[in-house]
Amino acid sequence: MVYILLVLGFVMLIKGADFFVEASSSVARMLRVPSIIIGLTIVAFGTSAPELAVSTTASLAGNNEIAVGNVIGSNIFNLLVVLGACGTIHAFKVRLRWDFIASIAVGVILLAMIFGDLFLSRMEAFILLGLFAAFLILTVRDALINRVEAEENAATLSLLRCVVYIAGGLTAIVWGGDLVVDCASEIALNFGLSQTLVGLTVVALGTSLPELVTSVVASRKGENGLAVGNVIGSNIFNIVMVLAVSAAVKPIAVNRFAVIDAACLVVFSLITFALCKSRERLSRLEGLIMLGMYAAYLIYICIR
Repeated sequence: MVYILLVLGFVMLIKGADFFVEASSSVARMLRVPSIIIGLTIVAFGTSAPELAVSTTASLAGNNEIAVGNVIGSNIFNLLVVLGACGTIHAFKVRLRWDFIASIAVGVILLAMIFGDLFLSRMEAFILLGLFAAFLILTVRDALINRVEAEENAATLSLLRCVVYIAGGLTAIVWGGDLVVDCASEIALNFGLSQTLVGLTVVALGTSLPELVTSVVASRKGENGLAVGNVIGSNIFNIVMVLAVSAAVKPIAVNRFAVIDAACLVVFSLITFALCKSRERLSRLEGLIMLGMYAAYLIYICIR
């Protein structure tokens, strides 16, 4: 039964993402804003919902390793696998903006917060939530400044269909992601894997499936801005909203491996930035390099 539910979860993720991307693209055209703005906000918030649910629940239950590992692992997966897979499937241009720098900066801030005392306090959580509010304000301001002309003959769904597609697609994404996480975690724990390893791999992969499926679907539809915005926005949300809410509810004690993983996140972020900056595009070769880096990271966390 667990395996059947696992497959059902994947099906819900894929179909939900398809409707969600189509409706989000239409919203971007109706509001006359770049699709990357929609990716940074509506799509990123929606696809980060599983991380929020899993990390908050894990924190309340005292499973700090899963709460922190889920966020850091998800961010590394988003950078290397989601963007890497999009680049491998279809090379695309990347317009680097301030938000990519912001995603690197919040990773550095998180590393600084947990480096000394191996602890994320309520005060630090509120600081992160303040950064979350600042990010939203800057993104909305950016959207108002960068209004674009509506594309001629571009297919746009009606407002009612957009609402239905977004609500239904997001519900399918979150529910499907939840099914995948629960089933995969049960299977992994039955095989005797540790909480830290499950949080960094199975749970992180499961809660990042919405980002992966949504970005790949968006990339295949030619909505590259939506794909990139989803990854960057989700990575920012995961730290300044997901982890912050978890720590605000209950302060989180972390182990030394979390510090190493946070440092890995910063390094991978800088490498990804350098790859995208080189020619302001992500090629198939660069996508494969990113997937290779994730494979190496997986091997490292499995043998440590």
